Amino acid sequence: MSATETLHFCTLFDKNYMSRGIAMYQSLLAHEANFHLYIFAFDDLSKIALDKMQLEKVTIISLHEFEDESLLKVKPTRTRGEYCWTSTSSTIWFCLQHFNLQNCTYLDADLYFFQSPRVLVNEMPADKHVMITEHRYTSYYDQSKASGKYCVQFMYFDNSPESMQVLKHWRNQCLEWCFNRIEDGKFGDQKYLDTWTKEFDCVFELKNLGGGLAPWNIQQYDFVAQDGKLLGTERKSQHPFEAIFYHFHGLKFYDHGGFIYSPNTYALSQKIKSQFYESYIKALEASKVLILKSNEAFDPHGSSSSKTYFKDKYLKGKFAYIKSNFIHRFLKA
Repeated sequence: MSATETLHFCTLFDKNYMSRGIAMYQSLLAHEANFHLYIFAFDDLSKIALDKMQLEKVTIISLHEFEDESLLKVKPTRTRGEYCWTSTSSTIWFCLQHFNLQNCTYLDADLYFFQSPRVLVNEMPADKHVMITEHRYTSYYDQSKASGKYCVQFMYFDNSPESMQVLKHWRNQCLEWCFNRIEDGKFGDQKYLDTWTKEFDCVFELKNLGGGLAPWNIQQYDFVAQDGKLLGTERKSQHPFEAIFYHFHGLKFYDHGGFIYSPNTYALSQKIKSQFYESYIKALEASKVLILKSNEAFDPHGSSSSKTYFKDKYLKGKFAYIKSNFIHRFLKA
């Protein structure tokens, strides 16, 4: 894909993920000139705030516009989170069909780009039409049997018959079953991807290590900052690569100013916190300020109560917590 061709992206979030979604958008804006982002606003407050912000290169889509009969039928049977998972495939389907796009890449709202994702899309061979990304778990944290080999985080589909066959199949599976539990080899919308490279000839597995960095795999790499880029090296192979995006899964804010940065005891070195999390926290705080200018009716971080913090900190004592005074240190000019 040439630099002049438009990359089309879609994402979904509600008011509780607003700062993350806007930070992700701002990171795209900083690194990619030719893109358009379709944001599915999953509640009225986020739709109103997003409309007021008048974001460049963005189309806002309400639930009223998006939800079809099939989604509305299963909606009462799913939790809020499960319904978001159920809807992921449908957001891609909606964009490709409704806007007649040539391509569309789904992005989780808590991704953050350090360089343009165009290089990832350009990796795909001419005979492939769908791209998926591995978790690439560090062995100690391997959850592939439960959560799947692949992560629903960055998924490219073009508008070919082959691609649409895969997408339709996945959408139907998610409508039939998409829950936050392990059952008969299924988990949410994610475990379905495990068999795609065997079932469909058109599916490509991303090779670039810079796409899909996350707290469950970052222990395998070393990074140095150079010329505004984060250059990585895989420790095992000494293979060099450039950080393209990081999946900031599990970041949780509290109403007294603190936050938890990583669930499930993922070990993050102080260097990784500094290289990745410091810039992301700054971006989230900047996004919060921007959002509150348009709507002060809600907390765009989706902060939990202080009571929840004490429960998380002491009952799940292995969580890593950064006190609010550390945030101020992060935000120093």
